[in-house]
Amino acid sequence: FPIKVNQQQQVIEEITRFGKEFHHGLEAGSKAELIAALGTLRDREACLVCNGYKDEEFIDLALYACKIGFQCIIVVEMTGELPLIMERSRALNIKPLIGLRMKLSTRASGQWAESGGDRSVFGLNTAELIEMVDLLRKEEMLDCLRLLHYHIGSQISNIRDIRAGALEASRVYIGLVQEGTAMGFLDLGGGLAVDYDGSHTNYHQSRNYTLDEYCVDVIDTVAEALNANGIAHPTIITESGRATVSYSSILLFNILDVTRFEPSSIPDAIPEDANEMTKDLMAILKNITQKNLQECFHDAIYYRDELRILFKNGRISLRERGLAETAFWHIMVLINKMVKKLKYVPDEFEGLDNALADIYYGNFSVFQSLPDAWAIKQLFPIMPVHRLNERPVRNAIISDITCDCDGKIEQFVDLHDERRTLPLHELRENEEYYLAAFLVGAYQETLGDLHNLLGDTNVVSISISPEEGRFEINRELEGDSVSDVLSYVEYNPQALLDGFKQNAERAVREKMITAAERKEVMTAFEDGLRGYTYFER
Repeated sequence: FPIKVNQQQQVIEEITRFGKEFHHGLEAGSKAELIAALGTLRDREACLVCNGYKDEEFIDLALYACKIGFQCIIVVEMTGELPLIMERSRALNIKPLIGLRMKLSTRASGQWAESGGDRSVFGLNTAELIEMVDLLRKEEMLDCLRLLHYHIGSQISNIRDIRAGALEASRVYIGLVQEGTAMGFLDLGGGLAVDYDGSHTNYHQSRNYTLDEYCVDVIDTVAEALNANGIAHPTIITESGRATVSYSSILLFNILDVTRFEPSSIPDAIPEDANEMTKDLMAILKNITQKNLQECFHDAIYYRDELRILFKNGRISLRERGLAETAFWHIMVLINKMVKKLKYVPDEFEGLDNALADIYYGNFSVFQSLPDAWAIKQLFPIMPVHRLNERPVRNAIISDITCDCDGKIEQFVDLHDERRTLPLHELRENEEYYLAAFLVGAYQETLGDLHNLLGDTNVVSISISPEEGRFEINRELEGDSVSDVLSYVEYNPQALLDGFKQNAERAVREKMITAAERKEVMTAFEDGLRGYTYFER
């Protein structure tokens, strides 16, 4: 399991505990991750794969892990790493376990296509791979080369790409064995996809294969290639972090408020001195039929735009502009209702439903809890977690509580395409409405940031017993307080408290507040420092 996918202690602890029976190992890409792995892993038969950039301290730590019995394999990503590994191995008198990362020519499609191919950031090309083998032979260390590693991309949606990568890697593995190396491990890297949208296709948010098919195709491809050359089968390693932990976590949040796109009422009579185009808009509203929908649509947009120009030039009043835009949106709402009855919907009407969608405000931060939804437009299944026997009657997008126009979700899972709105229920007075984003266990917590100083959310760890149909709360972790997140960005909470206290005392001296009110104000400030960064009610 690649620790970078989810570094949370309870996640790594559970993976190593459950995986011990199967000798399930870990992958570390930094010194901190290696230390976490060494302190958590208890199974010496499990592999501990060290990827990423490595300095002397990193290499020494990996070598010491070998010395105390770990199968800690140091993967060479760049040509300069192997001489350093050799140097530290001699200095510490520890025989290393070495792997080589190969840049395959095979490339997967999708959002992470640049992870593979000749321009990949990490890995060795064929000439560099041979150079490393020659250096090991020169130093009589061919028996230290145990693993071939490659990575052609994350979230590989097409099984053909997986087979092609495994076949090319098998050919490289055969060549390395024929060079006289020890080998024994073939590391396929990541790529096992998660079917985020449920379509079971090769769309980049899905996958066109099952877990069983993935396993069978990889084994068949490798075995067939090696059998033809009389080479012993390797232990196959995958670093399928996304597929391992995506399912383990959901983000649960309440809806704080809603903005409905419902235009205000139109007065019975309009001013006699109103512009003729304002009157024309009102006339359209009274004369829309199924037969003239497109004509009314075009005319309404034309009059609306012309009236905006008149307003900019000071030729109509603010109130008349408001009246005209109210009439325009009434027309759009009416057209949108009529369009749903058409057998064929013209293309120009397709985005109308989205333009009239509600905005539901969720008590979360996209940037902290669902950063991939913002950064790469990753789809996560989102739905209500209650009132499931009621038909949702509103179409909405979801906004978070950050003060940022990018803090919203307006792409949703759909079997045939991506939806631009999500069907939701009407809010009820004095009753919470909860939504959940699913499949968020990979990368989201780690990549989240402190935009608007909204910190980590409360976390509840739950174990489920499918046989008994029960669940149990194992652990509750409180999210960041305001004081916590301020300290992350170098503020001293006590200094802030002292500074505010001076402001309050000054207000007392200037008779802006009483001494009793000062106490009340200070209590509110102190409660705010201790409080949760998200809204509480």
